[in-house]
Amino acid sequence: MENEKRPASVNWSDLVQAQDDEENSYSASGARNGKIILTFLNNHTEVRGDFYPPSKGGKAITPEYITAVLERRHIRYGIQDDEINRAYEECINTNEVVRDVLMAQGDQPVDEIPSYLQLNPVLRGEKETEPLSDSDMVDHRSRSPFRIIKKDMALAKQKRLKPGIEGRNVHGDSIPFNVAEVEGVLAGGENTRMEDRYLYSNINGQLVVHKRVVSVRDTLVIEGPVGYGTGNIIFPGNVEIYGEVSDGFKIYSGGNVMIKQTFDVTDAVTKGDLTVAGGIIGRNRAMVKVGGNLTTKFIENCSAASRKTINVDLEILNSKIFTLEKVIMKDRGYIVGAEVYALQGIYAGAIGKRTAKASRIYCGVDFTLDQEREKNNASLRILSGKLDHLTKLMTNPDIDDEKRAKMEALRQRFEGEKRKIQVKISEILSKLNAYEDAVVEVKGEIFSGTHIEICQIALVVHKPLKKVRIRLDRGNNRLITEKL
Repeated sequence: MENEKRPASVNWSDLVQAQDDEENSYSASGARNGKIILTFLNNHTEVRGDFYPPSKGGKAITPEYITAVLERRHIRYGIQDDEINRAYEECINTNEVVRDVLMAQGDQPVDEIPSYLQLNPVLRGEKETEPLSDSDMVDHRSRSPFRIIKKDMALAKQKRLKPGIEGRNVHGDSIPFNVAEVEGVLAGGENTRMEDRYLYSNINGQLVVHKRVVSVRDTLVIEGPVGYGTGNIIFPGNVEIYGEVSDGFKIYSGGNVMIKQTFDVTDAVTKGDLTVAGGIIGRNRAMVKVGGNLTTKFIENCSAASRKTINVDLEILNSKIFTLEKVIMKDRGYIVGAEVYALQGIYAGAIGKRTAKASRIYCGVDFTLDQEREKNNASLRILSGKLDHLTKLMTNPDIDDEKRAKMEALRQRFEGEKRKIQVKISEILSKLNAYEDAVVEVKGEIFSGTHIEICQIALVVHKPLKKVRIRLDRGNNRLITEKL
């Protein structure tokens, strides 16, 4: 091999001239001479070379040869002088192949990130962990797939545009940048507002992201049934349910609730109206509280309270019903084995059946006050029991004066509480009969055994009554019946 004097470090970028050649390698003349094999990577933004020493009798790589390789491949940008010199010297000194040398490095383009709305991390939800033991078991009914939003909650933050930057390949040509796809939402929709860089909710409701637009709906729409797939329904606005509601699941709504099929109720509270197309079944342990009107096909085996009118098509069976207005049933609607408290009265097809438990009807009385009276009566009974027990203890002659004085102070406190409760009960009784014009009107039959009260004046039906209206005769303080 011909010996060559090793040259000083060369600035290869200063030696490059624009030439055109499609070959990936360039070697000195002769098959035995040293050579460089080039590989272009990443859209010609990177060039790597393998430096081969000469075989026996061949010529070594020279600076002029390296310059020619770069020129012929149009490599004129980002030339790595230090890396090329290091590889060149190593190949000359060791007479071995030096691989994967960074010959030139261009600039990758930087994507433009458009302006977008980044969803509040709180709203993204986190994966639930598995329970650790039986005591940590999760009630799956309490899980919900719905994201419930409070009014004025921040939903998203505006992320500003980040401009893109063009790249450059090793030939000096520019590489256009792309516009990145962002994961956030693009705009605010229904019931939202922008303030500064934040998107806020205008209402309490359900978060909905559709086609990258974030909205808040005041109505929660459930196309299928309520069960483990939905969990308990707790929503600040209106609720529409198009499937059945399974036993064991609760519904709490700050608006109206509409259920298209059967409501197998466990616990339900609505601030507005409740409308159930398929009827309500309670299994003797359910409670329904309605702030508006209650409308349904039937009510079975549950307690239902409404501040407004209760409309029932077919039957009220083995249930407790409370309303501050009326119970209105269709001509064939009947009440069987039920207790009904209706301030303004009842309009039904029939009350009772021959083989069923007798129904009890209470009208003209505010059931909320009646319940308050019962609570106070219960408290009065407990307090009276404590007073009796304390009085008996005080008759013991072995009690010292100090202890007797403390017991006397306690007795006086109990007596004071008792008087306050008695005053409350008296005030309630004065307001209890709230609607003397209440009537019980039945277009069919009232069966014997039915107990009817209007403003605490009672009538027990000993013989069946047909097509009658029962109302209060104020002058004689009794209930009278009139033919319809």
